[in-house]
Amino acid sequence: MNVLFLLTFIGTMALSLWAAAKVKIAYAKGCQVPASSGFTGAEAASRILDAAGIRNVEIVEQDGLLGDHYDPMHRRLVLSTQNYHGHSAAALGVAAHECGHAIQHKIAYAPLQWRMAAVGATTFASQIVTWLPLFGLFSGFGGFQSQTYLTIMVAGWGTIMLFNLVTLPVEFDASRRALQILPKMKFIQPGTESKAVDSVLRAAAWTYVAAFITSLIYLLWHLLPLLAGRRSD
Repeated sequence: MNVLFLLTFIGTMALSLWAAAKVKIAYAKGCQVPASSGFTGAEAASRILDAAGIRNVEIVEQDGLLGDHYDPMHRRLVLSTQNYHGHSAAALGVAAHECGHAIQHKIAYAPLQWRMAAVGATTFASQIVTWLPLFGLFSGFGGFQSQTYLTIMVAGWGTIMLFNLVTLPVEFDASRRALQILPKMKFIQPGTESKAVDSVLRAAAWTYVAAFITSLIYLLWHLLPLLAGRRSD
């Protein structure tokens, strides 16, 4: 069982690393494709938000690479330095994607609302599935196959899996909006530029797919023995 768990851990870790590497490679290539419009990511984001009638979202710069995100709690669109000042297709694609989230927030896009509501529970669940196995390892908490342990882990991984599941339409929809908005507003041209944006956003989507698959695997890992134990009672 320990060997099987180790193989499962290695497999899910490899999937996550593959997805992350795929993003970095696609992003690096996209950064080599200049956007003919000449706009920076920050300028494009400002114009996209303005066109959508969104004027209460602050666009801010953040150090680091690929830490871009939309913060619905503080209504901030955060762009990494390279995308904030960059003129590449990758920079505009990332900026437009984050604008897609701001638009979702404005129109009360249901999956985004669900994800926002689940953040607290998911954060708590992540702490549980991280620390409970360590606690059990050193304290002998009922054994890793005990009903109590498995029930708690199923609840934790189930919460995380549902959060990751809801995240998929949120991210796919934001990318879809970006791919529609950029050529429509003449930020990028069809051909090389649009293909570069599509490549970056598709690669990024795989990180969310990998997260969902990983959480589903760990949910099943704990759920199946729990169900088997109950059937044997």
